[in-house]
Amino acid sequence: MAVTNIVLAGLGGQGVVKASDLLSTTAFNAGFEVKKSEVHGMSQRGGSVTSDVRFGEKVLSPMVPMGEADFLLVFESSQVDINRGWLKPGGVLIAPEAIPEGALRNRKSLNVAILGALSVMLDFDEDQWIRSIHTCLAEKLHTVNEQAFALGREVGQKMGRAKETEGV
Repeated sequence: MAVTNIVLAGLGGQGVVKASDLLSTTAFNAGFEVKKSEVHGMSQRGGSVTSDVRFGEKVLSPMVPMGEADFLLVFESSQVDINRGWLKPGGVLIAPEAIPEGALRNRKSLNVAILGALSVMLDFDEDQWIRSIHTCLAEKLHTVNEQAFALGREVGQKMGRAKETEGV
């Protein structure tokens, strides 16, 4: 299996690092070598935050080279254009607009909803993702994040059907 490159981007306080922890834990528990890198910037003041996650049979570097991200997950609309250069041609962008307005019980679960959309595009069992939610988040957050994840999976499935319709 080739290395899968994923860049997560947003603003401080949006759970970019936590989402990369969930993704990394899921990939690691699925038996892959995982490398992760973070750039916090002014994260405590709402500044840009990015995290690179790479997984596969053998991963040499934690950094995703510019233009080589298979997936770009963005948690704040203002960060889409800033980070678009990471995405390779034919790569998949999942932005907050993909999640229907008002659909989340808690807006802080947007990061997990976007991971839910990603989850249908990766070859990990849904149970592996749920175990990662339980491992990485406090118990009081499990239910709301499981619901956000399920909503994201529905969005991801619609995105997949739309790509099939477009012939991409």
